[in-house]
Amino acid sequence: MKKVFSGIRPTGDIHIGNYLGAINQWVQLQEENDCIFSIVDWHAITTPYNESTLQDTILEVASIYLACGVDPKKCILFTQSDVKQHTELTWLLGSITPLGELQRMTQFKDKSKKHKEYINAGLINYPILMASDILLYDAELVPVGKDQTQHVELTRNIAQKFNNKYGETFILPESLISKEGATIYSLQEPDKKMSKTGDPKGCIGIFDSPEDIKKKVMSAQTDSENEIRFDLTKKKGISNLLNIYSLFSKKSIKDIEKEFEGKGYGDFKKSLTELLIDKLKIIQENRMEKEDIKKILEKGKKLAEARAEQKMKVVRKRMGLAL
Repeated sequence: MKKVFSGIRPTGDIHIGNYLGAINQWVQLQEENDCIFSIVDWHAITTPYNESTLQDTILEVASIYLACGVDPKKCILFTQSDVKQHTELTWLLGSITPLGELQRMTQFKDKSKKHKEYINAGLINYPILMASDILLYDAELVPVGKDQTQHVELTRNIAQKFNNKYGETFILPESLISKEGATIYSLQEPDKKMSKTGDPKGCIGIFDSPEDIKKKVMSAQTDSENEIRFDLTKKKGISNLLNIYSLFSKKSIKDIEKEFEGKGYGDFKKSLTELLIDKLKIIQENRMEKEDIKKILEKGKKLAEARAEQKMKVVRKRMGLAL
């Protein structure tokens, strides 16, 4: 049994790309591992956000993950800001992290360009907070997308630097990248990742209505060939739809191509629509009441806090901050 940590920013509706690339992985990992999952709201405030709706967004994200199969009986699920040891460890690790390494982080560069009016110290310290999230629980595996592997590598460097300076304290974690569903593209712009902030018609939310799902799938961009064939170079649109169909149906793309041989995009899109409506309906029916979600997060907070404080006692002593 390996220790696993993963977090999700509370930034709005979760879409099927998140489900296939991250949530589904969480659900599988919790079966055979010691998993700690967090809604990382401190990370969310490093870029523009709506403070008046943040708490509702946290509950909505928790609702989706629980409905998708994240089981509080098999893992710990909590809100990051409820466990203060995350920020304490961030400050301490910041004292040994070179500024140059933080300035070289790709995500800092990208977000600084995207939010020029919102470049703040929290943004550049984001990777240290992420390192604290991971190291606080002795996580061995960290499920991440390819764009986050640089952060896990920095986490390893920080942990090693701490261990060399103060004695063996932290485990060096490894990235765990999902082989399936790692990248689902927009239905309208199949050369761009599906995103909550992109074209609304290109993104299917977990709690979308059957009517919305139908409209989005039937209007999805394809090509003029009308041939259902997987080809990421020449047929990005239909290839993206085939990938989605494969992941939700558990059928191989080759089998799906054979199934729709001689048929057009209209028939394929209709079938994909029915598949998504049926699969998402099961998830949507598992949606919990807010008060029940709050109780789960409160229980998760206590469990995570106990582990975090146990680790911090060791860290404080090693750094000479406690007897």
